[in-house]
Amino acid sequence: MSEAEVISFDEKGLIPAVVQDADTNEVLVLAWMNRESIEHTYKTGHVTFWSRSRNELWEKGATSGNVLNFVSIAKNCEANSFLVKARPVGPTCHTNNQSCYYRPFAPETDLPPA
Repeated sequence: MSEAEVISFDEKGLIPAVVQDADTNEVLVLAWMNRESIEHTYKTGHVTFWSRSRNELWEKGATSGNVLNFVSIAKNCEANSFLVKARPVGPTCHTNNQSCYYRPFAPETDLPPA
């Protein structure tokens, strides 16, 4: 097995995961996964992340009901990030938006001073 086939977790045992709607291809959220959250995702069928702020598993929608029904995971060419395909039940973002990526970016106002 080549090095690019084995997942490359960071120093905290995490890997970034971009979640995309399996039907529309809309990017929904960027979150972090570890070995435990990956195993939990496959076991339950609900996309599960590792919460860096709470230092615990975070099954998306466990309290809100807005789960991400798991479809697949693909790794990038360097095996250091994931593209997770899911079917959302309800909005993905905690702001009640379908995607966390609903705000336009304007470099003149959004970049911090150099």
